[in-house]
Amino acid sequence: MVSGLDAAAGILVAIEPRHTRCTDPQLHRAGRPAHPPESVGCPWHTSSVDLGDERAFRSDIFHVLRQLVEERGGSVTRADLLEFQVGNYPIQLVDRNRGIRNPKDLASTLSIMSKPGSPYEDAVVGDSLFTYDYREGRIDAGDNVKLRKSAETGLPLILLRWMKVGPDIRYLPIFPVYVVADDPANRRVLLALDESLRVVGDPQHLTETERRYVQRMTNQRLHQPQFRSRVLMAYRNRCAVCRLGRPQLLEAAHIISDGKEHGIADIPNGLSLCKIHHAAYDRNLMGISRDYRVHIGPALTEADNEGPILKFGLKGMNNVRLTLPDKKSFYPEPDRLGERFDEFKNGDKGLRVGKDDFQRIDPVVVGPKLLTT
Repeated sequence: MVSGLDAAAGILVAIEPRHTRCTDPQLHRAGRPAHPPESVGCPWHTSSVDLGDERAFRSDIFHVLRQLVEERGGSVTRADLLEFQVGNYPIQLVDRNRGIRNPKDLASTLSIMSKPGSPYEDAVVGDSLFTYDYREGRIDAGDNVKLRKSAETGLPLILLRWMKVGPDIRYLPIFPVYVVADDPANRRVLLALDESLRVVGDPQHLTETERRYVQRMTNQRLHQPQFRSRVLMAYRNRCAVCRLGRPQLLEAAHIISDGKEHGIADIPNGLSLCKIHHAAYDRNLMGISRDYRVHIGPALTEADNEGPILKFGLKGMNNVRLTLPDKKSFYPEPDRLGERFDEFKNGDKGLRVGKDDFQRIDPVVVGPKLLTT
């Protein structure tokens, strides 16, 4: 498979003398120049680059962005987006002054920003789609041109959801996202979170099988990552039990399962836990009481000769008080902790009532066909 880094090599041949070679070995092999993508005469961003090459380049962007998101705990700062690089090759993922990013030499929009309460908040339409409004002004001028052209090119873009937790502002990148329809009569485009919806006969009226697939995919790619990011932000990317500060190893646990009616995806119904303590909590091997104390159950306290994780990471946490968020309104709700602690005390050894937590659901595979199960 040819990557975007490789795709530029053939393009450079005809115009190579106009540029100084890059000193980064990876980009040098690809033939990319050592300057930002919007520099005059950039060989990667010219009209001679076909959509296949641009699609490969966007795939490279997504690969690096995915790694960054994992390192940051699911959300990124504005500085992360402004200073983004593929190798040593800068490519801003957000505009400095607008909520849409249209690099002048890309065929269509690279990213759009959704902020609650703003004119450019995405909204749900039909069974599966989200809408994003045109910018003010003529629909055939300015940023609206490339936004609308995204429906024609089929190139994936990034949806950035603005989030504020306490004083901190972050952005949740959702990608790849596709513009599946242009709706000039209503001054908007229609967005899908999966490429499969581009080939569905009527994306606004799905079959039952298609609807189940879309609901699962939307939960995994939108609602659950947003819940995780908000909870980790509230807990400053720390495990509430052991204080581990590695976002790649942290998850957002539901106190009341999201399979229950009152198991809402909100910070007071969440806990930032490392993978081990999350698994122990889900399986009632560990409980947390209303006074924010950790209780290790008998299945673990009576075990022996299972190494330092059991001795220090689990048994050693008994009666430890949770490390709580800075803001009291983000504390775990005591009534919810109490309800959940009753399950632990009642000796529920197995699975919790409701659905498994999202972190252990296999990721949806993006492809041209919808899942049938």
